[in-house]
Amino acid sequence: MKELNVIYEDNHIIVVEKPVNIPSQADKTGDVDMLSIIKKYLKEKYNKPGDVYLGLIHRLDRPVGGVMVFAKTSKAAARLSEQVREKSFKKRYLVIVDGKMNKQSEILENYLVKNERLNISKVVQEGSKNAKCAKLDYEVLKYDKEINLSVLKINLHTGRHHQIRVQLSHCGHSIYGDQKYGTRGSGKQICLWAYELTIIHPTTKETMTFNILPQKNGSWKILEGINL
Repeated sequence: MKELNVIYEDNHIIVVEKPVNIPSQADKTGDVDMLSIIKKYLKEKYNKPGDVYLGLIHRLDRPVGGVMVFAKTSKAAARLSEQVREKSFKKRYLVIVDGKMNKQSEILENYLVKNERLNISKVVQEGSKNAKCAKLDYEVLKYDKEINLSVLKINLHTGRHHQIRVQLSHCGHSIYGDQKYGTRGSGKQICLWAYELTIIHPTTKETMTFNILPQKNGSWKILEGINL
């Protein structure tokens, strides 16, 4: 893996860019993961003996890149996790989807059930067994008529499994390059990117926002001309 891109670091938190196709934490593949990478970075940088503490606060799907925050102390981990529960922990995404949206902006609300065995989620009727409410809002940033693709900015209101991918696919605008739920871009990298994260610092209580954009090459060339 290339050198870790550290966006911000202090004694309590570390904010980094997660590259695409790196797991957030160790999984059954045994591939190198973000937790292990950052622990190694901290151990070497500060010459720490033994195991390094690092708290995982949130996850990004393996094929998704973007900004992530990790806690360097258990107190910071507890306070950030509380923000996730209280929904003061804000995540925003960029996504390229198939087709032209009917509305410039909209709130999508569905009920999802996760299939653990297949590692997929699907939209079901409200009241279905194990169904959980999934809610997001989107704003259209650009529509490219020549390639019939749209760029959306997504605000997550809930954090369900594969939520953005499932909800957009369900409304007929699947993410370009999504190999599980998509209709276009087979063999391409999924065009879903976590570009902005807003947290309340666990000790200073300062509201902090961190941004990282994908490189404007490949499918992401469509971002040219968009001001975020």
